[in-house]
Amino acid sequence: MEPGQCEIARLPEEILSAALSRTSPRDACRAAAVSPAFRAAADSDAVWACFLPPPADLPPLADGELLLPPRGKKGLFLRLSGSPALLPGGLSMWLDRESGAKCYMVPARDLSIAWRDTPRYWSWIHLADSRFPESAQLRFVCWLEIRGRIHSKMLSRGSAYATYMVYKLDDESYGLDWPADASVSIGGTDLARKVCLQPNPQRSHAEDVVLPRERGDGWMELELGEFVCEGDEDGDVSFGLAETKRLNGKGGLIMQGIEIRHKN
Repeated sequence: MEPGQCEIARLPEEILSAALSRTSPRDACRAAAVSPAFRAAADSDAVWACFLPPPADLPPLADGELLLPPRGKKGLFLRLSGSPALLPGGLSMWLDRESGAKCYMVPARDLSIAWRDTPRYWSWIHLADSRFPESAQLRFVCWLEIRGRIHSKMLSRGSAYATYMVYKLDDESYGLDWPADASVSIGGTDLARKVCLQPNPQRSHAEDVVLPRERGDGWMELELGEFVCEGDEDGDVSFGLAETKRLNGKGGLIMQGIEIRHKN
């Protein structure tokens, strides 16, 4: 054995790969720095195939999303976990870097938005920092209702998820600082909570009202609810936000979409 070489490094690559495949993507990347033997095992397709969804469960990507074919399973994982990829149907998809769970964003165009096709109430705009060609801009409504859905079979079995509204507020936004009703429904289970799109520092909110947070990409996100995809569901996961009780005027909301993201 060479000086400084650890005993475990003498194990066959197949055994090292089998052990590393039972860890996590982060652990496999760390193991690659231990020794050349570990690097060969940690970078192998045998390891990274265990972190990727089964090939039959990976949705096809839109044309142009993989201009350069990734090098091996690790390259594919790093591409899909590094940034969202567009799907032919309009959604974007990526893999959670820690767990490999599939995550999605449903664009505003694919959401059910009350009055969305009436220019007096909503307009459709292009923003350079959006993943999608169009975002929905609220001009004026009293009845605010936004709903979306995704089939449970598109998600990763046994994973915990949360849904997030991803949006901005323009400089003249108004009427969005009152609590709204958010909901998530899966497999006959309905979960509801109170949320607020635009907290008002001059008004106190109840402790159970969920408030938004700023993201690193310049957008805001508001958690609508959580759920677990057990894997035996065969139907839609539905989610949404509504403020239809006060019926006050509202405007200045810019919707990119709703994310369904793995929650650690």
